[in-house]
Amino acid sequence: MLGALTAGALEDAATRRESVSYGEVERRALGLPAPVDAYQALAPTTHIRLIAEIKRASPSKGELALIDDAPALAEAYVEGGADAISVLTEERRFGGTLRDLVDVRERVTVPLLRKDFISVEYQILEARAVGADIVLLIVAALDGAVLERLHEFSRQLGLTVLVEAHSADEVRRAADVGAGLIGVNARDLSTFELDRTLFASVRDLIPADAIAVAESAVNTVDDVRAYRDAGADVVLVGEALVTAGNARSIVEQFREVN
Repeated sequence: MLGALTAGALEDAATRRESVSYGEVERRALGLPAPVDAYQALAPTTHIRLIAEIKRASPSKGELALIDDAPALAEAYVEGGADAISVLTEERRFGGTLRDLVDVRERVTVPLLRKDFISVEYQILEARAVGADIVLLIVAALDGAVLERLHEFSRQLGLTVLVEAHSADEVRRAADVGAGLIGVNARDLSTFELDRTLFASVRDLIPADAIAVAESAVNTVDDVRAYRDAGADVVLVGEALVTAGNARSIVEQFREVN
């Protein structure tokens, strides 16, 4: 599944490149003001930090929510206290679009994460060109040399990089490239099964100077508290927010966990 998602995202990027050349997207990216400092926004504090996600669908659950107004949802997240917003831009299985990120950027000032299956520099330039401050690199989708190259390329653009791991070995690989923001996803992107104990089992492998992000399996305040107790600095939450109908209130409740 992960291989198919990554290949599909690459094909879609190649199609967009036929209309917007590498040179043009690079010009747009470099012409923007510097990205928002996501490390500062997500730095450890006395309470949990929260990345709230705009997510219409997933391969494991199918359609989750009809989100007709992504900027309005983003505003609700920010009003509830979200520290950053993740915008899923993968089109085929998650129902996302780069347009969502453009529209959300016009409405809010908190750091924005482009959540997609990135494997080439063009996609990173796209992310910056539409206003993203953070990009996602998934360790399982990239060999060592590519992960290191894309991580460095992103940093040169001033972007924060969320390096996502799904195992102890992948956390070590994230640390080896110098990742300052390391996510541990409880959902295996090959099988889409959840392992709610994964974060706690690998937390000690995340360097002390890196920000630890717990991803997936967050539905209740108790889930957030369990991740916080296990050492999470940040939780990334999507499905629980888009399916409940009262996103602002849920963000407020989650952010109170200390």
